[in-house]
Amino acid sequence: MALSFGVTVLPDPPATRLVELMALGEENGFEIGWTYDSHVLWQDSFPLLTLAIQATSRMRFGHLVTNPGTREPTVVASLYATLHDISDGRMVMGIGRGDSARRYIGQKPVRVAEFEEALRMMKPFMNGDEVHWNDKDLQLKWVRPELPRIPMWVAGYGPRALGVAGRVGDGVIIQLADPEIIQWIMGTARAAAEEAGRDPAELKCIVCAPSHVGPVEDGREQTRWFPAMVSNHVMDLIERYGADGSTIPHALTDYVQARKFYDYNDHSRVGAAHGEFVTDEICDRFSVLGSTDQITAKLRELEEIGVDHFSIYLMTHGQEETLAAYGKEVIPQFERATL
Repeated sequence: MALSFGVTVLPDPPATRLVELMALGEENGFEIGWTYDSHVLWQDSFPLLTLAIQATSRMRFGHLVTNPGTREPTVVASLYATLHDISDGRMVMGIGRGDSARRYIGQKPVRVAEFEEALRMMKPFMNGDEVHWNDKDLQLKWVRPELPRIPMWVAGYGPRALGVAGRVGDGVIIQLADPEIIQWIMGTARAAAEEAGRDPAELKCIVCAPSHVGPVEDGREQTRWFPAMVSNHVMDLIERYGADGSTIPHALTDYVQARKFYDYNDHSRVGAAHGEFVTDEICDRFSVLGSTDQITAKLRELEEIGVDHFSIYLMTHGQEETLAAYGKEVIPQFERATL
């Protein structure tokens, strides 16, 4: 199984910076350009993706992740279909229940049942099929049938959200690079796919995490924000399922016991104070750090357990250097793959 590569860039102003990094990513062999969809913390991402599409020729684009709650689901689907048309078929959808985009404006993540209902409509609708929604038959009649269908990759950590991924999605988005947790997540989603009569082997595994090329100690300091960000989702899981290991593995829940707070104003920022509780061990497990040899070894491990795509969260220092190191020394070590 071959591993493909992506890069995730924040939609921070100036807009030209995201476009510049996406174009540099394409030059260095990255196949998918991802961004966040949190419209108050950062600029609205859809216009920025339009600019990135125009500045590239091969790279595909999507969100890690959008959600069907901040915008009405037909709006999100139409936006994706529009960008798919503009890009001549280069969009991939990453979608979740909504974290910073929802919580920062005082809303909770979309309820799981509503999430699944929305995704069941959005997936065919953005690809030009007729759907029934709000007691109306609707169709994006302008979708070009000759374009490839937009895949829908679904983010989740808990059994209920992973069940949606297995029943509806084309793949699972996992925001951490810990092999033990990845295997538990994919096993949960694939069990739901099989129960729904789908082929569990067809479910793609998409992993995203920070990766800093250089001394491991430096990488840890630049990425403590990441397990802290993941802890928002883990706290939700503990509230629902508990932390006794009977439903959610201890590998995912134990580390949050030392968490004290989270400040969304520093969401995904190097040096965020809310990351101080994160240990070196968790940094090493959740991210991909070290020399290019160490990074390649960990990515080989991920590839061996069935990861199809790895996206760097490019929220560290030395962004150009990271892209160049991957392009020169890491990506060439892996067989080319297309999702």
